[in-house]
Amino acid sequence: MSRKLQALAIATALLAGSMGTTQAAPAKAKAKPAVTRTKSNPNSLISSSATIPPGSTIIYLSGATASPIDPAKPEELGDSRQQTLNILTKMKAQLESLGLGMGDLVKMNVFLVGTPENGGRMDAPAMNEVFKTFFGTPEQPNAPTRSTVQVAALGRPYVLVEIEGIAAKAP
Repeated sequence: MSRKLQALAIATALLAGSMGTTQAAPAKAKAKPAVTRTKSNPNSLISSSATIPPGSTIIYLSGATASPIDPAKPEELGDSRQQTLNILTKMKAQLESLGLGMGDLVKMNVFLVGTPENGGRMDAPAMNEVFKTFFGTPEQPNAPTRSTVQVAALGRPYVLVEIEGIAAKAP
């Protein structure tokens, strides 16, 4: 063997020794990108942030209001609790029709009208009571980020709640 080939063989052996085995390392499984959520308070109903990875599908849901309890009485929509339940149930069905679920919601905006029974203030406790049955449960642990604001009125009489959302599905 020539001196050049011997030197090359020695250098290759030394390099391989300093790097460990010369056998190929098993390929690491590539982690699937996922939407990540953080909470500033672990007991919070909502996330403080959500990060959507590149390549995700993002779906914007228009503001939804409750349907009448009885179609023959369009002015009867129920209280804030009933309206929230109606809206979130419809939203769940809409997401499922798109191959998504409530856990894919990353951002929600909730608009509440004050009620006379609540001294003109929004009934956020009633809305939250229903909200926590859809989010942060053992069956569906994801919680979206959310803003909740009181408004003077919504688009139709008797409407006390309107909710819009943004859902994201990682690739």
